[in-house]
Amino acid sequence: MINLAGKRALVTGSGRGIGREIALKLAAAGADVVITDVDLESAKQTSKDIQALGRKSIAVQADVSSQESVQKLFETCAADFGTIEILVNNAGITRDNLLIRMPEADWDLVLNVNLKSVFLCTKEAIRPMMKARYGRIINIASVIGLMGNASQVNYAAAKAGIIGVTMSVAKEYAVKNITANAIAPGFIQSAMTDKLSPEVRQKYVDYIPLARLGTAEDVANAVLFLASPLADYITGQVLTVDGGMVM
Repeated sequence: MINLAGKRALVTGSGRGIGREIALKLAAAGADVVITDVDLESAKQTSKDIQALGRKSIAVQADVSSQESVQKLFETCAADFGTIEILVNNAGITRDNLLIRMPEADWDLVLNVNLKSVFLCTKEAIRPMMKARYGRIINIASVIGLMGNASQVNYAAAKAGIIGVTMSVAKEYAVKNITANAIAPGFIQSAMTDKLSPEVRQKYVDYIPLARLGTAEDVANAVLFLASPLADYITGQVLTVDGGMVM
């Protein structure tokens, strides 16, 4: 059984969805977890649920695409929580459209929230990790960053960029016993996929060798593995959690 007792984690975008499931999974394994989201009320609820598991947790409202907001987030973590040893960069949004119809603002927003946030949060987390000579950085990418997708040029660019950042950070900081890995989920059951028509949903399922959509727990299990001692000798890798879509 994986034991993360004594470890402190920060999961961005953890008020709901995959981020919430990741945070709960880490807490169930014994980690204390900082919950951050632009939606403070959802962050508070996730934090409360973690406290009910007997773990320490705080909820911090933050815009992880803003340098000032990220700096304040990590100042709060240092003051109220201590050094973050496990960073999960999960925050992300979509603004889908065909390239020729995509407003520049939607390109900038998706790149800032999905990719710039990884740069900002990792930069803040890395120095204390270096001093401790220990750190686990796990970035949530996407299979779209590996294979592209129509109407998602901004999202694909951001997720491909996350993979590049992950590999570069892995090479820079391995000497400090800091690992960096990415997880690339495939089609995951979510509020968005729940809105799809049965026909469209079935088309997605037909594309997946394991013949089902993934779940938030499938992704959280992969994060738990990469955050644990079981993955101490793994860095610079992209783990696809996609039911066999990309192989």
